[in-house]
Amino acid sequence: MDETGALARRQFFICALLLHGILEGGAGVRRRDLLCILGGFAGGVRLLGQSSSASKDGDFVIHAEVQRVLLDISVKDKEGGFVSGLLKENFRVFEDGKLQEIKAFSHSDIPVTVGIAVDESGSMLPKRSEVLTAALAFIQESNPEDEAFVLNFNERVYHGLPDEVLFSDNIRMLRTALYSGIPEGRTALYDAVVAGLKQLEMGRQDKKTLIVISDGGDNISKHSLKDVTTMVEASVATIYTIGVFDEDDPDRNPDVLKRLAHSSGGVAFFPEELDRVVPICREIAKDIRNRYSIAYVPPAGKNGLRHIRVEAVSPDHHKLIVRTRTRYLYENDESAKTAKR
Repeated sequence: MDETGALARRQFFICALLLHGILEGGAGVRRRDLLCILGGFAGGVRLLGQSSSASKDGDFVIHAEVQRVLLDISVKDKEGGFVSGLLKENFRVFEDGKLQEIKAFSHSDIPVTVGIAVDESGSMLPKRSEVLTAALAFIQESNPEDEAFVLNFNERVYHGLPDEVLFSDNIRMLRTALYSGIPEGRTALYDAVVAGLKQLEMGRQDKKTLIVISDGGDNISKHSLKDVTTMVEASVATIYTIGVFDEDDPDRNPDVLKRLAHSSGGVAFFPEELDRVVPICREIAKDIRNRYSIAYVPPAGKNGLRHIRVEAVSPDHHKLIVRTRTRYLYENDESAKTAKR
């Protein structure tokens, strides 16, 4: 085997070990570990011109010459229809109130890395058949070149695909992954979202999406809501949530599902009837395939939370409804290097 092939095998093996640690909630699995291996996203900012080197203690350090913020944007008219055909000139991006120069722009049905997290706690048992049918409908409506994975979660988070497969575009394999869960026990929703965001970082596509189907309740996670919120702000992923619960369900928590979706630029759905879940999943698939991508270079400054606002105007000057993430955590490269010393 040549050196390149051997390196690729080593990287895959390390990724598999890291993934196992993530899903089992093991200590020592750090976001930087995943980024160093795969050169992914950091702090919601895409790092370009990266190079890596080894420090004295053997840890890898990522250096960045350029940073850019990548936004995944949905645009609709006042009737709720998707708006296509817009150009870069139709958009304005503001960070902390200041207009930013758009450096990259695209609008095409490009493949995404997508995760589907399905609540398999005991309270979901009466709804399981409709939920899994809907998740499968989403997969069937998605871009055939998407790379996807499934997380089944109750008291723990389980990787639905075979151990040696991180992502798949095989519908039959993904269907088996969806149906591999056993509905029982309590709900570790926060752990599932954390695991999903971490695995998205390991994907090769720039656009990343997480679908969460749950009642929104959490009663056993090792992570807190604050942990999850911080990770969402530090991720480029768009999160869609589907709240499936009865009004008298003591485990329901729609506020958490709304918060996860809205802060990431996604949508929270709360169907009144179970037969609405399948159309919702198809709508999500359509929304993903009709989104715009915009990138800009963030202004240098101190680390912390930064706020984003995007405006879009149609060629006939009608204002449009724009949905994208509203904030992200900024970390400059010098700070990252200082933290490693």
